[in-house]
Amino acid sequence: MTFLKIGARGSPLSLAQTGLAARELEALNPGLATEIVAIKTTGDRRRDVALADIGGKGLFVKEIEEALLAGDIDLAVHSAKDLPAELPEGLGLGAVPERADCRDVLISRHGHSLAELPQGAKVGTSGLRRQAQLLAARPDLRIAPIRGNVGTRLEKIQAEFEATILAASGLKRLGVSPPGAVVLEPEVMLPAAGQGILALEVRLADKRVLDIIAPLTHRPTALALAAERGFLARLGTGCQLPVAALGVLAGGLMTLEGLIASLDGQKLVRGQKVQTLDSPEEAAALGRSLAEELLARGGEDIMKAL
Repeated sequence: MTFLKIGARGSPLSLAQTGLAARELEALNPGLATEIVAIKTTGDRRRDVALADIGGKGLFVKEIEEALLAGDIDLAVHSAKDLPAELPEGLGLGAVPERADCRDVLISRHGHSLAELPQGAKVGTSGLRRQAQLLAARPDLRIAPIRGNVGTRLEKIQAEFEATILAASGLKRLGVSPPGAVVLEPEVMLPAAGQGILALEVRLADKRVLDIIAPLTHRPTALALAAERGFLARLGTGCQLPVAALGVLAGGLMTLEGLIASLDGQKLVRGQKVQTLDSPEEAAALGRSLAEELLARGGEDIMKAL
């Protein structure tokens, strides 16, 4: 019997998606038993303040990575969009399963589309990427921070907000189908880098675990994630600034789209690159190249102002 201790955030969504990964690993490896270890992160504890005010992206992974480095767990399962662009020394991504729906979903009291929301409607989101793109489309909206798990956010629609935005992948993994939910296509709301992707992080020296989880990797998703993370790495930023990236591999070609925006959505630099590639290194280089292009076209001024 082979045994794996898998670390994850203690949120309902994290536990649900980690359970999916654990079951897939057990199915691929007869005789494997897994245990999920819930670890409370700084981002989960500090729900009273905006993430951007207390450090942003690494807040949902720091304690989990510490447990991994200490050997308290064998493997960590993250939402890829929570990962900083640079991982701690000795850690790496051992497997990247197939991406779920990468899009965002608008959920409102009355099932309105973005265009149908009432003038001056109050929309709850703590994500600056979402805020900037909402205001680019609807400058009249009032954006207010909202924290908590999916259930909490849905409850707040009735009491505090006209609408909120959630990731389609998270809703599906939780088996939640809010009435009147409206999918926002990437043309309107470009996703966060890594959105809809699970990342299995391991100690790079642990060949036993690497061999067990490697079959979970979906090559097109892994290459897309490498391109998106390359884009973030060049910008030196994460999910708590208004940047977005989405890579799609089809027919041997990677199409990578990226965005840098001002907080009020009034300045927005967006572009894409298409390239044939065959390795994560080439994908990351494509991401860096797109970032360079957007910075040169005005993105650098936006980033400096931020």
